[in-house]
Amino acid sequence: MVGRAFSSALIEQGLSSYPGLFALGLPGAASEAIGYWPALVDQRALEVRVTHADGTSEAIDLPPVMADPAPAAPAPPVVSATGGATRRVPLGAIADARSGDKGSDANVGLWVRTDEAFAWLRGELTTARLRELLPEAAGLAIERHELANLRALNFVIHGLLQGGAIASVRLDHQAKALGEFLRSRWVDAPLVLLDP
Repeated sequence: MVGRAFSSALIEQGLSSYPGLFALGLPGAASEAIGYWPALVDQRALEVRVTHADGTSEAIDLPPVMADPAPAAPAPPVVSATGGATRRVPLGAIADARSGDKGSDANVGLWVRTDEAFAWLRGELTTARLRELLPEAAGLAIERHELANLRALNFVIHGLLQGGAIASVRLDHQAKALGEFLRSRWVDAPLVLLDP
């Protein structure tokens, strides 16, 4: 008989594995579950402590002056990566992805390897285009974040998981396969960005 600790270890190993791997069910018998939802807490309501290697602990005071972060540098303009011929391919022929859950929200990041591919990805993968590629997100609020220094885009799709992993009726209730599903969607990609 395989114990719960062993099956839990397998699930944990799987969730830290390649993008898109997810389990169809939790190990073990049914049990009470606690929901998660993101929220903001005023940091003055929290006590921050640090525990040193010797076991001593001390409280850390808040900074005397709280300042908003510096505004982000403006993103470089979207430049056409190429002109010319295209070929219909899965998005994954150009981009890699990783995805997961944060309560009811799904998070999916995509990145590419070259500046030319990033210029194309920035122009191709708008929130409107994401809604076309993922029709189940059509009526949902979507945040799009550009991480130009990483040649990456990150999307937060609010409410896609309808209550989070413990309540979602989606087969992929933790959105672990969402990135791989997005990579399987077909796009018209410039030939110069594709491997010969």
